[in-house]
Amino acid sequence: MSKEQEAVEERRDTEDLLAVLDAADRIPSAARLRARSYELLSLVPGSTVVDVGCGAGRAVAEMAERGVHAVGVDPSPWMLAAARERWPEAEFREAGAEDLPFADRSVRGYRADKVFHVLEEPGRAVAEARRILCPGGRIVLVGQDWDAIMIDSDDAALTRTIVHARADLLGSPRAGRQYRSLLLAGGFADVTVEVHTSVFTTPVMLSLVARLAESACADEAVDRDQADQWLAEQRRRAEAGRFLVAIPFFVASASA
Repeated sequence: MSKEQEAVEERRDTEDLLAVLDAADRIPSAARLRARSYELLSLVPGSTVVDVGCGAGRAVAEMAERGVHAVGVDPSPWMLAAARERWPEAEFREAGAEDLPFADRSVRGYRADKVFHVLEEPGRAVAEARRILCPGGRIVLVGQDWDAIMIDSDDAALTRTIVHARADLLGSPRAGRQYRSLLLAGGFADVTVEVHTSVFTTPVMLSLVARLAESACADEAVDRDQADQWLAEQRRRAEAGRFLVAIPFFVASASA
């Protein structure tokens, strides 16, 4: 594949991911979860707060509305382009969670939402957060446990196979349940953990279900016919008002 083809593929993947994230962000439970993360950050007006893995920048804009200097960081230039287009007055920087463009002890808050599961070594990201946070600064981690996604289906065994196959493709699919240990190992204090389960019963999350099935099929955990039959059942459930996906989100907070 040429570099041009790779760029087109990355742009298409980003657009697909943005569609999923936008749909999820519009759900009331997602808005409540974001608000809870801001509350746990104990935002101090005028202080600097970093949103790592900021995606399209919604949280950056919402925190800026609360009076802080919010900076969004993301490794994807395509995501950052979307963020800058949507929020032209906000500040965004291109960087990964393991190497942040901030001086030691220079920020008051650190937030990462749905980020650590893609990292091969989440402990490195925790160490980097510890480096940039000032004494007493706050860290908040939010994310789903990819092994614990629950989907109502007539075929429980096949559903488990699909969910676990998608999880196994990620760097740290169970990072959410590991947040507490990661923060303690990173030298953070006053560590707390909450679990908020989001329940989706409308077709808006069919795109997520389709991505799970396609990933499992591409990884050869299931064959094409199994994936298609499973997806067809989920679409029938959505049409009949019997669709259900439940995702537990871990929310961990601590002080530097």
